[in-house]
Amino acid sequence: MRRLFTGLTAATLLVTATACGSSDGSGSSGGTTSSGGTTTVKVGIIPIVDVAPLYLGQQKGFFSERGLKLSLTLAQGGAAIVPGVVSGQFQFGFSNVTSLMIAQSNNVPVEAVVNGIASTGVAGKDFSAITVKKDSPIKSAKDLEGKKVAVNTLKNINETAVRESVRKAGGDPDKVDFVELAFDQMPAALDSGQIDAAQVVEPALATVKSQGGAEIAWPMVDVAPNCTVAMYFTSTQYAQQNPELVKKFQEATAESLAYADAHPDEARQIVTTYTKIPADVLAKVTLPKWPAEANRASIEALMKLGEEDGLFKQTPDLDKLLP
Repeated sequence: MRRLFTGLTAATLLVTATACGSSDGSGSSGGTTSSGGTTTVKVGIIPIVDVAPLYLGQQKGFFSERGLKLSLTLAQGGAAIVPGVVSGQFQFGFSNVTSLMIAQSNNVPVEAVVNGIASTGVAGKDFSAITVKKDSPIKSAKDLEGKKVAVNTLKNINETAVRESVRKAGGDPDKVDFVELAFDQMPAALDSGQIDAAQVVEPALATVKSQGGAEIAWPMVDVAPNCTVAMYFTSTQYAQQNPELVKKFQEATAESLAYADAHPDEARQIVTTYTKIPADVLAKVTLPKWPAEANRASIEALMKLGEEDGLFKQTPDLDKLLP
């Protein structure tokens, strides 16, 4: 994944499971507009807790009030969503900020339009953690040297964050054996011993803990206080051609983020509509933060780590990337 935009082949990673809304139409010109004046826009997302606000916002009418209908399509990670947005397969996408910075450093024309999620900033109480199976001899991130650690996408935000946790624990991140695995496959792989540790996010984190697994580090907390982890984005071309639609999406998403942050029980419940998490496990899910504004200092910290890890061809231009 180091070369994120090799043609558009990464788009083949997309799971063609439409989770919500219409599957009609696409194109980069502005989505599909019905006779009633509602525009359907396709959004590439990941089936994790992070995107609960979009589902809530659709349910509460925040998007329909602005003449928008969302067609949500699931993918494994942000690196797979970027090519889909640039090619016009999606009008918007959800991606971690490192994927967006990698894309920009490869001259891929993308720009963030609205905030996505942030870490809680609290070790032991974050939505993202490095986990090990029950009775594992691994007790800290330093112990990951020589071990097989799963991340959802290689050479991206989770690998970079895990490497920072290893450094802070006094270990050598270059000695860690990183493997790529979808979040929802990590609990079973961890429990069966196929991997030694997994960098998981909710709801996979709650599943791991329900199996008796333990958390040993919280990488997003190690990266920066209240770290901005992901944002919603579009292509530069789409933003230039459809400024009003982008503005409507920004406004509806911002309202959705605020609602989710203020109504955690509803945010938790809607996760059941797009994941298979059992009710008893859902109750133990740790929610991320959904602030209205991105934390630029934390994105700069991620950029510095990405540069140290050799992820970028050139230094990303955050003034052009961020809204």
